[in-house]
Amino acid sequence: MAKSIVGVDIGAAAIRAVEVQDADRSKPLITRFAEVPVPEGATRQGEVVEPNTVAAALRELWSVGKFRSRDVVLGMGNQRVLSRDLTVPRAPIAQIRESLPFQVQDMLPVPVGDAILDFYPTSEGIGESGPTVSGLLVAAVKDAVLANVRAVQTAGLRPVGVDLIPFALARVLAPASATGTAAIVECGANTTTVVVMSDGVPKFVRIIPTGGDDVTRLLAGQLEVPLPTAEAIKRHLGMDSSRAQTHDDAVAVGAVRETVSELLASLRNTVSYFVNTHPSEPVSQVLLVGGGAALAGFRDALAEATRLPVVLGDPFTSVGLAKSIRGEDLRVHGPSIAVAWGLAAGGKAA
Repeated sequence: MAKSIVGVDIGAAAIRAVEVQDADRSKPLITRFAEVPVPEGATRQGEVVEPNTVAAALRELWSVGKFRSRDVVLGMGNQRVLSRDLTVPRAPIAQIRESLPFQVQDMLPVPVGDAILDFYPTSEGIGESGPTVSGLLVAAVKDAVLANVRAVQTAGLRPVGVDLIPFALARVLAPASATGTAAIVECGANTTTVVVMSDGVPKFVRIIPTGGDDVTRLLAGQLEVPLPTAEAIKRHLGMDSSRAQTHDDAVAVGAVRETVSELLASLRNTVSYFVNTHPSEPVSQVLLVGGGAALAGFRDALAEATRLPVVLGDPFTSVGLAKSIRGEDLRVHGPSIAVAWGLAAGGKAA
Protein backbone atom coordinates (compact mmCIF):
# COMPACT_ATOMS: atom_id res chain seq x y z
CA MET A 1 0.00 0.00 0.00
CA ALA A 2 1.36 3.44 -0.95
CA LYS A 3 2.50 5.58 1.96
CA SER A 4 1.01 9.00 2.58
CA ILE A 5 2.07 12.04 4.56
CA VAL A 6 0.30 15.22 5.66
CA GLY A 7 1.63 18.76 5.37
CA VAL A 8 0.34 21.00 8.17
CA ASP A 9 0.28 24.78 7.86
CA ILE A 10 -0.46 26.47 11.19
CA GLY A 11 -1.72 29.99 10.54
CA ALA A 12 -3.11 32.87 12.53
CA ALA A 13 -6.77 32.14 11.90
CA ALA A 14 -6.78 28.58 10.57
CA ILE A 15 -4.85 25.32 10.39
CA ARG A 16 -4.69 23.71 6.95
CA ALA A 17 -3.58 20.23 6.03
CA VAL A 18 -3.02 18.34 2.78
CA GLU A 19 -2.50 14.58 2.59
CA VAL A 20 -0.25 13.37 -0.22
CA GLN A 21 0.39 9.85 -1.45
CA ASP A 22 3.78 8.93 -2.96
CA ALA A 23 5.32 12.30 -2.11
CA ASP A 24 8.75 11.18 -3.38
CA ARG A 25 7.52 10.43 -6.91
CA SER A 26 7.54 12.82 -9.86
CA LYS A 27 3.77 13.27 -9.69
CA PRO A 28 2.42 12.82 -6.15
CA LEU A 29 -1.28 12.37 -5.50
CA ILE A 30 -3.29 14.72 -3.28
CA THR A 31 -5.84 12.51 -1.57
CA ARG A 32 -7.41 14.86 0.99
CA PHE A 33 -7.28 18.42 2.26
CA ALA A 34 -9.13 20.40 4.90
CA GLU A 35 -8.89 23.40 7.18
CA VAL A 36 -10.37 24.40 10.53
CA PRO A 37 -10.38 27.73 12.35
CA VAL A 38 -8.08 28.23 15.31
CA PRO A 39 -9.20 30.40 18.26
CA GLU A 40 -7.76 33.89 18.32
CA GLY A 41 -4.55 34.06 20.34
CA ALA A 42 -3.82 30.33 20.14
CA THR A 43 -1.11 31.01 17.55
CA ARG A 44 1.03 34.00 16.72
CA GLN A 45 2.59 34.34 13.26
CA GLY A 46 2.55 30.59 12.75
CA GLU A 47 3.94 29.81 16.20
CA VAL A 48 1.87 27.89 18.74
CA VAL A 49 1.11 29.90 21.88
CA GLU A 50 -1.53 27.60 23.42
CA PRO A 51 -0.49 23.98 22.70
CA ASN A 52 -3.62 22.34 24.12
CA THR A 53 -5.94 24.62 22.13
CA VAL A 54 -4.03 23.95 18.92
CA ALA A 55 -3.94 20.22 19.66
CA ALA A 56 -7.74 20.24 19.97
CA ALA A 57 -7.99 22.05 16.63
CA LEU A 58 -5.69 19.47 15.04
CA ARG A 59 -7.85 16.61 16.32
CA GLU A 60 -10.88 18.37 14.83
CA LEU A 61 -8.98 18.82 11.56
CA TRP A 62 -8.22 15.10 11.34
CA SER A 63 -11.88 14.34 12.00
CA VAL A 64 -13.15 16.82 9.40
CA GLY A 65 -10.58 15.91 6.76
CA LYS A 66 -10.70 12.15 7.42
CA PHE A 67 -6.93 11.98 7.05
CA ARG A 68 -5.56 8.45 7.17
CA SER A 69 -1.91 9.21 7.91
CA ARG A 70 -0.65 10.57 11.22
CA ASP A 71 2.81 11.37 9.82
CA VAL A 72 3.05 15.15 9.45
CA VAL A 73 5.50 17.75 8.18
CA LEU A 74 5.32 21.15 9.87
CA GLY A 75 6.21 24.49 8.33
CA MET A 76 8.09 27.39 9.90
CA GLY A 77 8.23 30.83 8.35
CA ASN A 78 8.03 33.85 10.64
CA GLN A 79 10.41 36.39 12.13
CA ARG A 80 11.87 33.74 14.43
CA VAL A 81 13.29 32.00 11.38
CA LEU A 82 16.05 33.56 9.32
CA SER A 83 17.86 32.69 6.13
CA ARG A 84 21.25 34.09 5.14
CA ASP A 85 23.75 33.54 2.33
CA LEU A 86 26.68 31.40 3.48
CA THR A 87 29.82 30.14 1.74
CA VAL A 88 31.88 27.40 3.40
CA PRO A 89 34.80 25.13 2.41
CA ARG A 90 33.57 22.23 0.31
CA ALA A 91 32.83 19.12 2.36
CA PRO A 92 30.14 16.42 2.65
CA ILE A 93 26.83 18.00 3.58
CA ALA A 94 26.68 16.14 6.91
CA GLN A 95 30.08 17.59 7.86
CA ILE A 96 29.01 21.11 6.84
CA ARG A 97 25.91 20.87 9.00
CA GLU A 98 27.94 19.63 11.97
CA SER A 99 30.29 22.61 11.64
CA LEU A 100 27.56 25.27 11.47
CA PRO A 101 27.49 26.10 15.22
CA PHE A 102 31.18 27.05 15.03
CA GLN A 103 30.82 29.22 11.92
CA VAL A 104 27.59 31.19 12.21
CA GLN A 105 27.31 32.58 15.76
CA ASP A 106 28.00 36.14 14.55
CA MET A 107 25.14 35.81 12.03
CA LEU A 108 22.48 34.88 14.60
CA PRO A 109 20.32 37.14 16.80
CA VAL A 110 20.26 34.43 19.52
CA PRO A 111 22.91 32.17 21.11
CA VAL A 112 23.75 29.27 18.83
CA GLY A 113 22.55 26.83 21.49
CA ASP A 114 19.05 28.32 21.26
CA ALA A 115 18.78 27.78 17.51
CA ILE A 116 18.15 24.88 15.15
CA LEU A 117 20.51 25.19 12.18
CA ASP A 118 20.47 23.80 8.66
CA PHE A 119 22.27 24.46 5.38
CA TYR A 120 20.81 24.33 1.88
CA PRO A 121 23.58 24.12 -0.75
CA THR A 122 22.93 25.93 -4.04
CA SER A 123 26.25 26.08 -5.91
CA GLU A 124 29.96 25.26 -5.81
CA GLY A 125 32.95 27.47 -6.57
CA ILE A 126 36.60 28.19 -5.88
CA GLY A 127 37.72 30.52 -3.10
CA GLU A 128 41.09 31.80 -1.93
CA SER A 129 41.63 28.66 0.13
CA GLY A 130 40.20 26.13 -2.31
CA PRO A 131 36.84 24.64 -3.32
CA THR A 132 33.75 26.12 -1.67
CA VAL A 133 30.03 25.46 -1.34
CA SER A 134 27.59 28.38 -1.33
CA GLY A 135 24.04 28.15 -0.08
CA LEU A 136 21.47 29.32 2.42
CA LEU A 137 21.91 29.10 6.16
CA VAL A 138 18.55 28.46 7.85
CA ALA A 139 18.24 29.14 11.56
CA ALA A 140 15.11 28.83 13.67
CA VAL A 141 14.64 29.69 17.34
CA LYS A 142 14.45 26.30 19.01
CA ASP A 143 11.56 27.16 21.36
CA ALA A 144 9.39 28.23 18.42
CA VAL A 145 9.90 24.92 16.64
CA LEU A 146 9.44 22.79 19.75
CA ALA A 147 6.16 24.54 20.67
CA ASN A 148 4.65 23.48 17.33
CA VAL A 149 6.07 19.98 17.61
CA ARG A 150 4.60 19.54 21.10
CA ALA A 151 1.14 20.64 19.95
CA VAL A 152 1.22 18.08 17.14
CA GLN A 153 2.36 15.33 19.48
CA THR A 154 -0.36 16.25 22.00
CA ALA A 155 -2.88 15.74 19.21
CA GLY A 156 -1.63 12.18 18.75
CA LEU A 157 0.22 12.90 15.49
CA ARG A 158 3.79 12.02 14.50
CA PRO A 159 5.97 14.95 13.35
CA VAL A 160 8.43 13.46 10.85
CA GLY A 161 9.87 16.73 9.59
CA VAL A 162 10.00 20.51 9.95
CA ASP A 163 10.49 22.50 6.75
CA LEU A 164 11.00 26.16 5.91
CA ILE A 165 7.81 27.48 4.32
CA PRO A 166 9.71 29.39 1.60
CA PHE A 167 11.36 26.11 0.54
CA ALA A 168 7.97 24.40 0.48
CA LEU A 169 6.64 27.09 -1.86
CA ALA A 170 9.73 26.95 -4.06
CA ARG A 171 9.39 23.18 -4.33
CA VAL A 172 5.91 23.25 -5.84
CA LEU A 173 6.42 26.39 -7.93
CA ALA A 174 9.73 25.28 -9.43
CA PRO A 175 8.05 23.94 -12.63
CA ALA A 176 6.79 27.48 -13.31
CA SER A 177 10.32 28.89 -13.13
CA ALA A 178 12.44 26.01 -14.41
CA THR A 179 14.64 28.37 -16.40
CA GLY A 180 15.85 31.85 -15.58
CA THR A 181 15.36 33.72 -12.33
CA ALA A 182 11.97 34.39 -10.77
CA ALA A 183 10.76 35.81 -7.46
CA ILE A 184 7.94 34.06 -5.62
CA VAL A 185 5.81 36.40 -3.51
CA GLU A 186 3.41 34.73 -1.08
CA CYS A 187 1.17 37.06 0.93
CA GLY A 188 -0.15 35.47 4.11
CA ALA A 189 -2.15 36.81 7.02
CA ASN A 190 0.84 37.86 9.15
CA THR A 191 3.88 37.61 6.90
CA THR A 192 4.85 37.98 3.26
CA THR A 193 7.43 35.55 1.95
CA VAL A 194 9.82 36.25 -0.92
CA VAL A 195 11.84 33.44 -2.51
CA VAL A 196 14.08 34.06 -5.51
CA MET A 197 14.83 30.98 -7.61
CA SER A 198 17.37 30.58 -10.40
CA ASP A 199 16.72 27.64 -12.72
CA GLY A 200 14.39 26.19 -10.09
CA VAL A 201 16.93 26.44 -7.21
CA PRO A 202 16.16 28.75 -4.23
CA LYS A 203 18.90 31.38 -3.97
CA PHE A 204 17.42 33.97 -1.64
CA VAL A 205 14.76 34.09 1.07
CA ARG A 206 13.24 36.98 2.98
CA ILE A 207 10.27 36.99 5.34
CA ILE A 208 8.58 40.39 5.64
CA PRO A 209 6.61 40.81 8.91
CA THR A 210 3.56 42.28 7.18
CA GLY A 211 0.51 40.48 5.83
CA GLY A 212 -3.15 40.79 4.99
CA ASP A 213 -4.26 41.16 8.61
CA ASP A 214 -2.01 44.20 9.03
CA VAL A 215 -3.64 45.81 6.00
CA THR A 216 -7.09 45.13 7.48
CA ARG A 217 -6.15 46.69 10.84
CA LEU A 218 -4.72 49.82 9.22
CA LEU A 219 -7.76 50.09 6.97
CA ALA A 220 -10.13 49.79 9.93
CA GLY A 221 -8.27 52.62 11.66
CA GLN A 222 -8.31 54.89 8.62
CA LEU A 223 -11.98 54.36 7.83
CA GLU A 224 -13.01 54.13 11.50
CA VAL A 225 -14.91 50.89 10.94
CA PRO A 226 -14.85 47.52 12.75
CA LEU A 227 -12.33 44.91 11.62
CA PRO A 228 -14.93 42.64 9.93
CA THR A 229 -16.18 45.62 7.90
CA ALA A 230 -12.63 46.56 6.92
CA GLU A 231 -11.95 42.99 5.81
CA ALA A 232 -15.12 42.97 3.70
CA ILE A 233 -14.15 46.30 2.08
CA LYS A 234 -10.65 45.02 1.35
CA ARG A 235 -11.97 41.86 -0.27
CA HIS A 236 -14.71 43.60 -2.27
CA LEU A 237 -12.96 46.73 -3.53
CA GLY A 238 -9.27 46.02 -3.07
CA MET A 239 -7.00 48.50 -4.86
CA ASP A 240 -9.10 48.58 -8.03
CA SER A 241 -10.59 52.03 -8.57
CA SER A 242 -12.85 50.65 -11.34
CA ARG A 243 -14.84 48.86 -8.63
CA ALA A 244 -15.69 52.10 -6.85
CA GLN A 245 -19.33 53.02 -7.48
CA THR A 246 -19.73 55.81 -4.93
CA HIS A 247 -17.64 58.51 -3.29
CA ASP A 248 -17.34 56.34 -0.17
CA ASP A 249 -16.09 53.47 -2.35
CA ALA A 250 -13.43 55.71 -3.86
CA VAL A 251 -12.31 56.81 -0.39
CA ALA A 252 -12.10 53.16 0.66
CA VAL A 253 -10.03 52.18 -2.40
CA GLY A 254 -7.66 55.05 -1.68
CA ALA A 255 -7.31 53.85 1.90
CA VAL A 256 -6.56 50.30 0.76
CA ARG A 257 -3.90 51.63 -1.61
CA GLU A 258 -2.32 53.64 1.17
CA THR A 259 -2.23 50.73 3.61
CA VAL A 260 -0.70 48.39 1.02
CA SER A 261 1.92 50.92 -0.09
CA GLU A 262 4.38 50.03 2.69
CA LEU A 263 4.24 46.34 1.78
CA LEU A 264 4.77 47.15 -1.89
CA ALA A 265 7.80 49.26 -0.98
CA SER A 266 9.25 46.39 1.06
CA LEU A 267 8.73 43.98 -1.84
CA ARG A 268 10.34 46.39 -4.31
CA ASN A 269 13.34 46.87 -2.02
CA THR A 270 13.70 43.13 -1.45
CA VAL A 271 13.77 42.32 -5.16
CA SER A 272 16.14 45.24 -5.78
CA TYR A 273 18.50 43.97 -3.07
CA PHE A 274 18.73 40.57 -4.73
CA VAL A 275 19.31 42.11 -8.16
CA ASN A 276 22.05 44.39 -6.80
CA THR A 277 23.83 41.58 -4.94
CA HIS A 278 23.41 38.99 -7.73
CA PRO A 279 24.08 41.00 -10.91
CA SER A 280 24.54 37.85 -12.99
CA GLU A 281 21.01 36.62 -12.14
CA PRO A 282 18.51 39.30 -13.20
CA VAL A 283 14.94 38.60 -12.07
CA SER A 284 12.68 38.10 -15.09
CA GLN A 285 9.27 37.76 -13.43
CA VAL A 286 7.33 37.57 -10.18
CA LEU A 287 5.12 34.59 -9.32
CA LEU A 288 2.30 35.76 -7.04
CA VAL A 289 0.55 33.29 -4.71
CA GLY A 290 -1.37 33.44 -1.46
CA GLY A 291 -3.92 36.02 -0.32
CA GLY A 292 -2.31 38.84 -2.28
CA ALA A 293 -3.25 37.08 -5.49
CA ALA A 294 -6.93 37.60 -4.61
CA LEU A 295 -6.68 41.29 -3.69
CA ALA A 296 -8.08 43.28 -6.61
CA GLY A 297 -5.43 45.52 -8.13
CA PHE A 298 -2.52 44.11 -6.12
CA ARG A 299 -1.02 42.23 -9.04
CA ASP A 300 -0.87 45.37 -11.20
CA ALA A 301 0.45 47.45 -8.31
CA LEU A 302 3.21 44.90 -7.64
CA ALA A 303 4.18 44.93 -11.31
CA GLU A 304 4.39 48.72 -11.22
CA ALA A 305 6.44 48.71 -7.99
CA THR A 306 8.96 46.09 -9.15
CA ARG A 307 8.88 46.99 -12.85
CA LEU A 308 8.59 43.28 -13.60
CA PRO A 309 5.86 41.13 -15.14
CA VAL A 310 3.73 39.55 -12.40
CA VAL A 311 1.93 36.29 -13.10
CA LEU A 312 -0.23 34.12 -10.88
CA GLY A 313 1.76 31.10 -9.75
CA ASP A 314 0.19 27.65 -10.03
CA PRO A 315 1.61 25.30 -7.39
CA PHE A 316 -0.46 22.36 -8.63
CA THR A 317 0.95 21.78 -12.11
CA SER A 318 2.82 18.61 -11.13
CA VAL A 319 0.28 16.86 -8.94
CA GLY A 320 -2.45 14.29 -9.37
CA LEU A 321 -5.82 14.47 -7.64
CA ALA A 322 -7.77 11.66 -6.04
CA LYS A 323 -11.15 10.97 -7.63
CA SER A 324 -12.87 12.43 -4.59
CA ILE A 325 -11.30 15.88 -5.22
CA ARG A 326 -12.93 18.04 -7.87
CA GLY A 327 -11.00 20.53 -9.92
CA GLU A 328 -13.40 23.21 -8.69
CA ASP A 329 -12.50 22.38 -5.08
CA LEU A 330 -8.84 22.94 -5.86
CA ARG A 331 -9.55 26.19 -7.70
CA VAL A 332 -11.40 27.58 -4.69
CA HIS A 333 -9.07 26.33 -1.95
CA GLY A 334 -5.78 26.18 -3.83
CA PRO A 335 -4.39 29.56 -2.70
CA SER A 336 -4.93 28.71 0.97
CA ILE A 337 -3.54 25.14 0.89
CA ALA A 338 -0.48 25.76 -1.29
CA VAL A 339 1.89 25.86 1.70
CA ALA A 340 0.52 22.65 3.22
CA TRP A 341 0.82 20.95 -0.18
CA GLY A 342 4.42 22.10 -0.52
CA LEU A 343 5.26 20.81 2.95
CA ALA A 344 3.78 17.40 2.17
CA ALA A 345 5.51 17.28 -1.22
CA GLY A 346 8.91 17.42 0.45
CA GLY A 347 8.15 14.97 3.22
CA LYS A 348 8.79 11.27 3.66
CA ALA A 349 6.44 9.05 5.60
CA ALA A 350 7.98 7.12 8.47
